[in-house]
Amino acid sequence: MMHTSQKLTFPTMGCGTWAWGNRLLWGYDESMDNQLQAVFNLCVSNGVTLFDTGDSYGTGRLNGRSEQLLGQFSREYQGANKENICIATKLAAYPWRLTRKSMVSAGKSSAQRLGKNVDLVQMHWSTANYAPWQEAALLDGLADLYEQGLVKGVGLSNYGPKRLKWVHKRFSERGVPIASLQVQYSLLSTYPVTELGLKEVCDELGIKLIAYSPLALGLLTGKYSEKGPFPKGIRSLLFRQLLPGIQPLLACLGEIAQSRNKTLSQVAINWCIGKGTIPIPGAKTVEQAEQNIGALGWQLDTGEIATLDKVAGSLNKKMVQNIFQTQ
Repeated sequence: MMHTSQKLTFPTMGCGTWAWGNRLLWGYDESMDNQLQAVFNLCVSNGVTLFDTGDSYGTGRLNGRSEQLLGQFSREYQGANKENICIATKLAAYPWRLTRKSMVSAGKSSAQRLGKNVDLVQMHWSTANYAPWQEAALLDGLADLYEQGLVKGVGLSNYGPKRLKWVHKRFSERGVPIASLQVQYSLLSTYPVTELGLKEVCDELGIKLIAYSPLALGLLTGKYSEKGPFPKGIRSLLFRQLLPGIQPLLACLGEIAQSRNKTLSQVAINWCIGKGTIPIPGAKTVEQAEQNIGALGWQLDTGEIATLDKVAGSLNKKMVQNIFQTQ
């Protein structure tokens, strides 16, 4: 079989590119592209070689923009770790995608935008919560992409342990391994991992767990005070609701950050690494990328992790779960 030799290499940390092409939530515009190339280059040269995108990323006429940019950037990049670059995209379970073929052609369209095959193709979300009948065909299409040698690996996103085991069984019958599973995971969003026991299941099945939104959309950066100013757009509502209740956690992160000579973000990201996950914080600027990279090369000790767990566990308000997250 062709595809067994094409192993994926996962780094300690990746980079999320949801903001690349998203006007609505993140205020993207085309003038940012040079800066984004610099972000890409800085990440790869520092061993941050996993880039997570999606075929639904990019608003309006910029749909697919994130994939296009990543394709361009990885072609332009000449430097260390080039051979380890892993572009991971997520195919949306749109209501009009109903057949195996629709997923295969979605994968091919992503490859066209990237100008090369997708390394890791992921199911963006499970339809189990609202259209369970739709899911099997879409998953079969993902597995087809792997069997046809069009991708190096297959992953899932927003799945809980029950549904994960169901997919795993289905894929095993075809000899298709699940490389990764990503869920929303941070000190403010421990639900899938802690409450549902997802990490243990992933370990048992040999699946890498990827943590998206490790900074809870910016709530854990310490950049925003409960008095404001708040970030623009949809996030401002979330920040107004959550900031007052998470002060004890921010204070705790602050103390550890100070004693470690790190920033709050770096401690929050390192906590995810300490939990055995691969965090994929986003970065739109070189400064943000440098910040994220500062989470590497050191490790919180078990005492610090336990303290953070305790404080996070005592908060009464947490991040809202992704509506597509399944059991």
